Amino acid sequence: ATEKNFSQVGLFYCIKYLTFLWNLLFSVLGLLILAFGIWGLLDKESLVSERIAHLGSDPMLFFVLVGLAVSTISLAGCMGALYENICLLKFFTGGVIAFVILEILGGLVLYSLRHQIKGSLQNTMLVAVLRYQDDPDLRFIMDEVQMGLQCCGVESYQDWKMNMYFNCSSPGVQACGVPASCCLNPLENGTITNSQCGFGALGMEEFAAQSIISLGGCAPQLSRWLHSHRGVLSACFVFLILVEVGGFLLATKLLADLAFARARGRLAQAGNSTGPTEPASAAPWAAGDQS
Repeated sequence: ATEKNFSQVGLFYCIKYLTFLWNLLFSVLGLLILAFGIWGLLDKESLVSERIAHLGSDPMLFFVLVGLAVSTISLAGCMGALYENICLLKFFTGGVIAFVILEILGGLVLYSLRHQIKGSLQNTMLVAVLRYQDDPDLRFIMDEVQMGLQCCGVESYQDWKMNMYFNCSSPGVQACGVPASCCLNPLENGTITNSQCGFGALGMEEFAAQSIISLGGCAPQLSRWLHSHRGVLSACFVFLILVEVGGFLLATKLLADLAFARARGRLAQAGNSTGPTEPASAAPWAAGDQS
């Protein structure tokens, strides 16, 4: 009986501290996402009174909300596991269930509306081309897409003619140019970005331009990238769900052990109040080992 008790004690504390460490990891991750979102809002001065009305459309708000939700739920799981608090553990398990349901529903919606989403992405990139100099968020997104996928424009680099600053009829220095993010090698000496590397590219012959900038558009390039990486993306999605389910199962097992321990404690107190009996252990591992 004593050997069985020791093994059950070890299992209980193993589950307890695994649950704590799992939630600690996600708490740190959530706080990092939250800090990144807040930094983005402060860096772009999105919280000043003149721009606060447009806060709802700021993409950094998404990181703030996700980071806040993940860190809150994970911290509840941390404290619940460490202090064996049933209420906090129930809050955590409820939050994980909500996250898993939202992620599965979101995945199904994305898959069923994939053709409409493709059109929306093209429209978003077109708006980013038109408002490149006026909207820092769209400029940042377009630059990252063009550099990451080594593309230029929506369907081709010629799309930048639609931008009033890059159009060849513009009187500015950017006329007949494209952003530096279109350049094949935008860095000079490997460190400093040459912001003028794409100037004049729209006025060149295609053969000459291809040695300076990427000619292909980002919409077809993004479509090819998603198609070629669909297996990896699906595996990452399934892995995320499994990790969350693993945390949920750990917390559920810990909850069951704690509930059983409290039930045995109440039975022991009731037995003591009716007469002198041998005290029963309140620990979850002490059931049925009176041998």
